[in-house]
Amino acid sequence: MNLYINIKRILFFLAAAGVFSLASASTGETDVCSPFMNGKVDETLVASMLEAAEGGYLYRIKQDTSQVGFCVSSGWTTVKGEFHDFSGGLALLPDHSLDASEQQAMVIIRTASLNTRSRVVEDLIRGESFFDVDRYPEILFVSHSFEWTGRDTAKILGDLTVRGVTRPVVFNVTLIPIEQAGNSTVERMKVKATTRIQRADFGMDSMPGLVSDTVDLCMSVEAIRYAGM
Repeated sequence: MNLYINIKRILFFLAAAGVFSLASASTGETDVCSPFMNGKVDETLVASMLEAAEGGYLYRIKQDTSQVGFCVSSGWTTVKGEFHDFSGGLALLPDHSLDASEQQAMVIIRTASLNTRSRVVEDLIRGESFFDVDRYPEILFVSHSFEWTGRDTAKILGDLTVRGVTRPVVFNVTLIPIEQAGNSTVERMKVKATTRIQRADFGMDSMPGLVSDTVDLCMSVEAIRYAGM
């Protein structure tokens, strides 16, 4: 089957225990799914991830070759932030699994892992006026639909939760296969995703004259196929 037809059947599981660190390749499937548990994500979605891991259709984000962050204008400059503690994965379904309702994306980010290369800026953004990391240590994204827009591009529609506030967002996604097995199974891929939000929608409305309300979220992650148990 065509490589890109296979990719269309991907379940997106971008989640974190920490925008995204996964367990090592030798870790069991329960550990792979643990960031989604304890009521953070609906149990049926966790079950779908476990099923994907068991069947060998789960792709895990390789943290050391992945980047997740944001950009926001402030005065005459642009502030760029990157998160270093994150987890996630992708699940490639079997060819006969075509139920679009099962396609899913999830992301968990640990806000305290923010790095802006400026201690002053980091302290400000981690503080109560913005991420308030002590009260809200995680960012969560859970998708509810997937729309293929081209041979290797798609839109992931879902809910983003920041500071305890949940809003709908759309991620524009590009999938780039970079390693393929002899049976056309994608073993490794690059996933790029971007979206734009208004920070005031999530209760971060401080400094309106100094910091733009528009924030671009972006990630470029390498996902490696998890072979199952």
